[in-house]
Amino acid sequence: MVDVFSGRLLVTKDGRSVDPEEALQNKVVGLYFSAGWCSPCRDFTPVLCDFYTELLEETRSPAPFEVVFISSDHSAEEMAGYMHAMHGDWLALPFHDSYKHDLKKKYNITAIPKLVIVKQTGEVITDKGRKQIRDKGLSCFQNWLEGADIFQNFSS
Repeated sequence: MVDVFSGRLLVTKDGRSVDPEEALQNKVVGLYFSAGWCSPCRDFTPVLCDFYTELLEETRSPAPFEVVFISSDHSAEEMAGYMHAMHGDWLALPFHDSYKHDLKKKYNITAIPKLVIVKQTGEVITDKGRKQIRDKGLSCFQNWLEGADIFQNFSS
């Protein structure tokens, strides 16, 4: 993920800045393109929250997984409200970072919500993360892990 977020900072839902190189190293990353005004987004976000919580908190060893929220909200205040009301304890690209437009173009985002699962290089494992979580639940993570070339023991 060094390539994707090089020279940038990510933020937590409480506003702390985080170095993406440290936070995303050796992890499968879900780029979550979403917005609080979008009703399909508000429908899927709690599902993603549960998925994230189960992977990171309810397994013997936390899964090497992180979500980065890329906002399509209309203002920084809307984004912050959406993150506080509905999001898991994941990271976000700051609202005013225009890089979100480059990411939308790079990953061909034409509608939201969209969950794109990527390797450390930024290469796409699947652009159907939302559908896979809905259809397969936690079991889809093992497939992502295999596609990510991260060698780590993980069992749910």
